[in-house]
Amino acid sequence: MILTEVKFFSEILGMRSTMNVLLPQQALADKTKPSYRTLYLLHGHSDDHTAWQRWTSIERYVEGLNIAVVMPNVHLSFYTDMAHGGRYWTFVSEEVPALARSLFPLSAARADNFVAGLSMGGYGAFKLALAHPERFAAAASLSGAVDIRHVVNEDGPDRDEAWLAGMRNIFGADLKQVADSQNDLRTLARSAAKAAEKPRLYQCCGTEDFLYQNNLSFRDFLRGLPLDLTYEEGPGEHTWAFWDKMIQNVLTWMVK
Repeated sequence: MILTEVKFFSEILGMRSTMNVLLPQQALADKTKPSYRTLYLLHGHSDDHTAWQRWTSIERYVEGLNIAVVMPNVHLSFYTDMAHGGRYWTFVSEEVPALARSLFPLSAARADNFVAGLSMGGYGAFKLALAHPERFAAAASLSGAVDIRHVVNEDGPDRDEAWLAGMRNIFGADLKQVADSQNDLRTLARSAAKAAEKPRLYQCCGTEDFLYQNNLSFRDFLRGLPLDLTYEEGPGEHTWAFWDKMIQNVLTWMVK
């Protein structure tokens, strides 16, 4: 695999940004310029575009799968056009794919595009696939903050005033308005369930994770819709030890 760190000026954000791209070695040598399948791999809250490579063996896991991996940096945005901040939803859903395809031989075909992420990135992965089922064949959430109405409103390990202030910067002053909005995965899932083409979904969470009940609630909601959901759980907390193991399962499931 070839690793490229792309530093670029984001027209959407109005600032310099970065994404890491893993590309099969033969991509530069093959004169036919094939279009590679692409996994958009999203980081969690407090991480950045380097996290998956620093804390897992993702480069080794995708070796031989003939797939590119695009890892953008979205800071603390929750993959959302923030009420007070950058337009990170537009950035990750529009600008990043367009730029990546302009620089590298990546396929734009729905069947060749996948998205996965952990924690905040799990929310972002499902958000992308459910908002744009015509673009993504499959999406995976690992310990995702998938039930956003509860994440922003309920008590939890970090739900102090600083956390709530951050959520208001992202979603607006009235956090209860997140429910039934286009930032609510339940709303997006209901819409995606009516689409002609529906993405396959994979959801997993550790049974000791503080988001476990959040994931169970969303799992049960998805099971009530005509969507193809694979759910997996097992011993584990909100840690890279769990995610390093589960991303291997995701890759096996995703590219079958």
